[in-house]
Amino acid sequence: MKNNEVFVIEGGSRLTGKVNISGAKNAVLPVLASSLLFDKPFEITNIPRVIDIYTMLELLSVIGTQYEWIGKNSIKLYPDIKNQIAPYGIVEKMRASIYVLGPLLAKTGFAKVSFPGGCNFGPRPINFHLEGLKKFGAKIEIEHGFIVSRASRLHGAKIVFDQKTVGGTIHLLMTAALVEDETVLQNVALEPEVEQVAELLKSSGVEIENIGGEVLRVRGVKTLTPPSTIEIIPDRIEAGTFMVIALATHSDIRVENIKPNHTSSVLEKLEESGAGIEIGESYVRVYPKSEKISPLIIQTSPYPGFPTDMQPQFMALLSVADGMSIVRETIYPSRFHHAYELQRMGANIQVKDGEAIIRGVSSLEGTVVNASDLRAAASLVIAGLMARGKTIVRNIYHLDRGYEDFEYKLSKLGAKIKRKKEM
Repeated sequence: MKNNEVFVIEGGSRLTGKVNISGAKNAVLPVLASSLLFDKPFEITNIPRVIDIYTMLELLSVIGTQYEWIGKNSIKLYPDIKNQIAPYGIVEKMRASIYVLGPLLAKTGFAKVSFPGGCNFGPRPINFHLEGLKKFGAKIEIEHGFIVSRASRLHGAKIVFDQKTVGGTIHLLMTAALVEDETVLQNVALEPEVEQVAELLKSSGVEIENIGGEVLRVRGVKTLTPPSTIEIIPDRIEAGTFMVIALATHSDIRVENIKPNHTSSVLEKLEESGAGIEIGESYVRVYPKSEKISPLIIQTSPYPGFPTDMQPQFMALLSVADGMSIVRETIYPSRFHHAYELQRMGANIQVKDGEAIIRGVSSLEGTVVNASDLRAAASLVIAGLMARGKTIVRNIYHLDRGYEDFEYKLSKLGAKIKRKKEM
């Protein structure tokens, strides 16, 4: 991970053209982890080349799985388990590392996984994961910073999530795939990434009823047979980011290789804020209808509501809106580090108790800002593209965790952005 690179952005350019959206890293990560359930090789296509993917591949390699890249964005996986310990040095880099815990336990009866890391914007407890595994019959102990789980045999369970959790839903769904009794998961997350994992398991022999609904009935099998090829869905957050860039810079951008219905809540807010929207089968064109950006009231909520992962990008946009906007963060109430960096650029933002009040200013001013997490980094790049003068965004390794070829895609649209080593 490179800590000494920055983006240097000259703001004020209007962009135009087409941008091709990469595969969803939040779908790839659990699909990669699910390989531990299988005995046969299979291929995954439309994989983004981002840091989190390399981290998961490193973790799978330590466990025993081999892989080879086939072209730029496809991988052939050769699942194997030779080691049931996921070490801190890898797991600390990425929260999704927790996904290997259930599959290892279901497959071998033992797993030892370090507490996970990832973006730092507030507590994201893993109690849903651990309590769920206990209901399958696992014995869980915490030993020297490791989650140690054991089970001679897992049995079916009824698990009701207190609140919707994407990670918890995916993790326990994967675990249930090798549990031959019936498992019922209630109040599950509805995100497209959950559906991708469910469809993969179903095509591998697992009986799953009501995919896409809030209650899943799962009956696992003794042996899973994966399909020969799995195509990863497009990244709806990357798509949304470029849609916001279009309106923020008063540009005309066609965002391609996407599923428009996955971005409905984002499109609604963009249209409300003054964007023109043209929707095709696999693209969305966003363009300005006026010079003014209308203020919004946004409240994050689980899918199909407005995604927390789009909140920072919209905050950058709304910092120059014509009036007062309110952003309520109900998923991660402390996810506002980017607001303080936007203030350094001249934004008028007040943050209190999970809510941000944004009074639009006429323009932002370029300066040096620090990215604190993946989506905050995207927010600051958007601000830099809007701002007068030069903006330097530091700590862009955060952005590299989830966006493939970001500055290259922006440059093709006409943005003045360069990656440089920090002096």
